[in-house]
Amino acid sequence: MSEHKSQAAAVRLAAILGGAGVLHFVTPQYFDIQVPAALPGKARTYTQVSGVAELAVAATLAVPRTRRLGGALAAALFVALFPANIDLARRYVQNPKTSPVVKAALIARLPLQIPLVTQALEARRNAS
Repeated sequence: MSEHKSQAAAVRLAAILGGAGVLHFVTPQYFDIQVPAALPGKARTYTQVSGVAELAVAATLAVPRTRRLGGALAAALFVALFPANIDLARRYVQNPKTSPVVKAALIARLPLQIPLVTQALEARRNAS
């Protein structure tokens, strides 16, 4: 396998996480509503901290020297954020005002964490 192909997962995840990290600061209100109400403190703080975490993990994936660590951190980040995704889906599904399309999209989004975690582990495994 070529060097380019073996690092594709890391580059893809770096782009995804980097873009998401930037969006946490450009459109924070979108991410604020995703923060579970059960967490103490302000939602904006969680939005900013998770944005910084996503940017930091993206950077570790983008740099070949730290890619192995970046893959592990990305997998851990995706697993850590999964309960918030479940909570968001639960809140919207239970809300009678939420359209069936939005409900379906939020539920369909949940299994997408699996390929993100597997891609992160692949990036870690293929790091040089």
